[in-house]
Amino acid sequence: KKSGQEKFAGAEASYTIEAMMGNAWALQSGTSHFLGQNFAKAFDIKFLDEANELQHCYTTSWGVSTRMVGGIVMAHGDDKGLRLPPRLAPIQVVIVPIWRSDDQKDAVMTAIDAVRRELVDAGVRVHVDEREGLTPGFKFNDWEMRGVPLRMEIGPRDVESGQAVLARRDIPGKAGKSSVSQDGIASTINELLVEIQSNMLAQATEFRDAHLHRAKTYDELKEIVIDGWALIPHCGSPECEARIKEETKASSRCFPLEENKDFDPNGAVCPVCGKPAAGLAYFARAY
Repeated sequence: KKSGQEKFAGAEASYTIEAMMGNAWALQSGTSHFLGQNFAKAFDIKFLDEANELQHCYTTSWGVSTRMVGGIVMAHGDDKGLRLPPRLAPIQVVIVPIWRSDDQKDAVMTAIDAVRRELVDAGVRVHVDEREGLTPGFKFNDWEMRGVPLRMEIGPRDVESGQAVLARRDIPGKAGKSSVSQDGIASTINELLVEIQSNMLAQATEFRDAHLHRAKTYDELKEIVIDGWALIPHCGSPECEARIKEETKASSRCFPLEENKDFDPNGAVCPVCGKPAAGLAYFARAY
């Protein structure tokens, strides 16, 4: 739940999804607002109630926007570019052909076409990079930057052995590479995509949890919000929030519903002003 200072103007209450980005800043990723009768009165919107009397409507406003796209980029991306979760990636697998002669090219492309058809039939979104005049190394880096979850390399040796080399975007370097059989490759790929999806979620969750901290004092809050989120007992006053924002550049993100289920207000005071706390609130730097 948003604080009174941060809620939507004119709303009685605002609720938010706050996502942590890769630099530990917050991004308000979606909101819902209970508008009460405020806007209905302003626009004279009424309904007939059970007593057959006209009443002003109670309204809500809900939404997510294209900032969700930016959130995916900033939450999962790294210094090499995008890292797209397989379920969202327009291209889940990119196949890069490798050859030195026309004879090798024919054999490689025949093998790749068979693999591509098998993947398409299995529902995998696959693309074959047939661009000419570019080295395999350039293509590797290009697709890594674009965030494709899985890269497949097939060259003359792979054709002879019936293998394919796979490189995962979620695991950098040699640790993310493996050789697999071309036989039954669709099943292998689908299993890997599920694994990559789960691993990326685990990575993001681990990063988030490592940057969530409770602050007992205002000095602790100041330290935490440099590269994390601080959870404090908060009085909810605009004055406190304004002071925190001016001195730390962090703003009130939300009163998290889960953490406030068992909140005991007895003896809980705001570490900034010393007044009784209204609940637990996260403070963080935000976009």
